[in-house]
Amino acid sequence: MGGGGGGAAETSKTAAEGFELAEFNVARLRAPLDHPDTAEFVANLDAVNTEAEAAPGFVWRLTDESGQSSSYVVAYDDPLMIINYSIWASPNDLHAFVFKTMHAQFLRRRREWFQAVEAAILVCWWIPAGQRPPVAEAQERLERLRRDGPTADAFTLRHRFPPPSASTASAADGSHLESAAGS
Repeated sequence: MGGGGGGAAETSKTAAEGFELAEFNVARLRAPLDHPDTAEFVANLDAVNTEAEAAPGFVWRLTDESGQSSSYVVAYDDPLMIINYSIWASPNDLHAFVFKTMHAQFLRRRREWFQAVEAAILVCWWIPAGQRPPVAEAQERLERLRRDGPTADAFTLRHRFPPPSASTASAADGSHLESAAGS
């Protein structure tokens, strides 16, 4: 999978404490990305992603092999399911980007391009600074949120949890997910 850009957030308070916020969200398109009905959405992906990369607290975002938006990363069998996966210094930084930048304009219009989903579509969790968990882990975190509700391992921007303490840092590496993934 592709990489992504980094930002000055590497020196933020949260990163200095040794943790960053992973964010993963999914959406089911009404029409494929190459369909005229999604043309305006697709035409603005680069601008929104460029604004994200310049936003305070931005650390990293997933891109496809060619450097395009993570919307082009195939993560589900359903070709209309798209993903977004990024790393931020803090929930406040992510919240500010989502709701106080041009992203908010497109968020308000999401029903034009995406089908309504009753299940959770966004999950956050703390990771050790510099770690980039695989998409499969992000998918598991979303499923965990849907199954168990917000917990320290899978939460939302509305129901946040603080970063782990140093004594729980080993659990934040995701190794405890191996047993959950097998059940």
